[in-house]
Amino acid sequence: MENEMDNKADVVKENPLHLTSLNHISLVCKSVEESMCFYQNVLGFVPVRRPGSFDFNGAWLYGYGIGIHLLQVKEEEWPKKDEINPKDTHISFQCVNMGVVENKLKDMDIKHIRQRVEEGGISMDQIFFHDPDGFMIEICNCDKLPIVPLIGDVARSCSRINHEMQMLQQHEQQLLHLVHQ
Repeated sequence: MENEMDNKADVVKENPLHLTSLNHISLVCKSVEESMCFYQNVLGFVPVRRPGSFDFNGAWLYGYGIGIHLLQVKEEEWPKKDEINPKDTHISFQCVNMGVVENKLKDMDIKHIRQRVEEGGISMDQIFFHDPDGFMIEICNCDKLPIVPLIGDVARSCSRINHEMQMLQQHEQQLLHLVHQ
């Protein structure tokens, strides 16, 4: 089994589809208006123009370098989620101050849970809560926890700035490699 995994690891490409970034996530909702209000007032997203050729109710929002596309479904088709389960499908946002986030959620009377993850002496905090339709949102200080690839020995961070620096360093290394060939 281990040899099979080693062989699969050998064929992993750095970016086989030449992806450049995450563009958007689509979320089904029972009320576009209620969901828009949540994503604007709680998470700070801004509504943006949506193509008029769509023949269904929805809205587009943008913030933090990604879009959220809301797609309305009939309310009776929607299962209600009450329990906050960190293992549920979710999207995560990096924050500056976990205490400020938690206080703001309390002020807005948004039910949430907070937990701590520890790895190698590093602690990371997470806050989980639902949007109006039960979709899980996580706010974290994940940047504290390095991303260590299972292949190779380059440590990475969740931060976009750190990612951009790493991409520049990778590019420089590739150029140096080409020059020395």
